[in-house]
Amino acid sequence: MKAVKGNKVYTIDDALKKRYQDDGYDIMDDSGNVVAYGRGKTVPYEAYMAVVKERDDLKARLDALSEPAESSFSEGKTTRKAK
Repeated sequence: MKAVKGNKVYTIDDALKKRYQDDGYDIMDDSGNVVAYGRGKTVPYEAYMAVVKERDDLKARLDALSEPAESSFSEGKTTRKAK
């Protein structure tokens, strides 16, 4: 298992995993898959806002695509009056 942070790579065992993770190192298995991400990482505000904008755009597109389906579905409905 490896602890990776920037250009630093350390070979560690399970006993050191938590310590390195607390210090901000990503923990990877021998195949290179991330087992755990380091604590204390932050995302730049610009990147966060780009993701929020993309999410809002996708929600708007989804709403626009689902509107015709709802209106055409509701046109075929008939209502019954209670006796």
